[in-house]
Amino acid sequence: MPIVSMKELLESGVHFGHRTQKWNPYMEEYIFAARNDIHIIDLQQTVQALEEAYEVVRDTVAGGGSILFVGTKRQAQDIIKKNAEKVGMPYVIGRWLGGTLTNWQTIRERIHELERLEGMRDRGEFEIRTKKEALGMTREIERLESRLGGIREMDGIPSLLFAVDVSREEIPVHEANLLKIPVVAMVDTNCSPKQIDYVIPANDDAIRGIQLIVSIIAQAVSDGINMRKDHEADLEAADAEAQMPEQLRDELSDEDLLGASTLAKIKDDKAVELDQEKEVEESDDTPAEENEKEESGDTPAEESEKEEPGDVPAEENEKEESGDTPAEESEKEEPGDAPAEESEKEESGDTPAEENKEEDTEKA
Repeated sequence: MPIVSMKELLESGVHFGHRTQKWNPYMEEYIFAARNDIHIIDLQQTVQALEEAYEVVRDTVAGGGSILFVGTKRQAQDIIKKNAEKVGMPYVIGRWLGGTLTNWQTIRERIHELERLEGMRDRGEFEIRTKKEALGMTREIERLESRLGGIREMDGIPSLLFAVDVSREEIPVHEANLLKIPVVAMVDTNCSPKQIDYVIPANDDAIRGIQLIVSIIAQAVSDGINMRKDHEADLEAADAEAQMPEQLRDELSDEDLLGASTLAKIKDDKAVELDQEKEVEESDDTPAEENEKEESGDTPAEESEKEEPGDVPAEENEKEESGDTPAEESEKEEPGDAPAEESEKEESGDTPAEENKEEDTEKA
């Protein structure tokens, strides 16, 4: 089942591109047609690209990776922040600081400075300082929070980068390419897809379109986190089972040791195996019947002759095999035929006159 339908994409306005005069030639393969001097994006390719990106994000997060959401344009800021916080991933919605990825060590030091200032404020140390110093520290906290608040929980370089507008997010895309971080991005008809690893051809200006695609990526992250939790639960259960005595280990069932997703996968595998066995059995039955017919020696022609109502009985077939012709059979069936002895006498050549002579000699 597809993760998104064509109807949802159409209703969200994902298919609308920019004016034909502003198009990028590298996006030609993703353009379906032009209507009223506006390019129309091929939504079939958009659906395929979304499915591919969904699988990449899910598998990356399931393997322990993270994804950085980037959307600094006004239409995408609230959407990016909401979905990223929902799945617990870092994000950037304000100004992108140069070197956020390539100079991560310096950015990390600024995050520590933000945490230090917040700690001083929470402990009430601003009250013992002058009003001017406290006001300067408060403004510094607000500035750092606006620029680094989304990535303050990021432990290191992310595994993936998701961007909404490629032309606007040119610097983060370039830094990701330098560090060989795969980039998943919404690419409009006026942008270049050359630096993007997973291109999602879509309208990057429509709020509903941005909301739809970002929510799909966030759902992929959520599924990956669930898969990771299930895998960790399975590992913990395996470790616990290895430490148990053998008697208790035998008493526990698979449901007690395995997670819900693993059990569901095992059930699906068993169902597939049963279907394959049924297909093999059905395919084995048909050749067996054909082999029986071949062993019996009956050819299709002979079978058709046996089924015809005008077939000669088995006895006649035996007579034909013995060499009797139809003429001989008709002679045997005629009522005027002489007995077998007369036919023998005729064959020996004895006439009636000779028989009388023989009788006279016997009387004498």
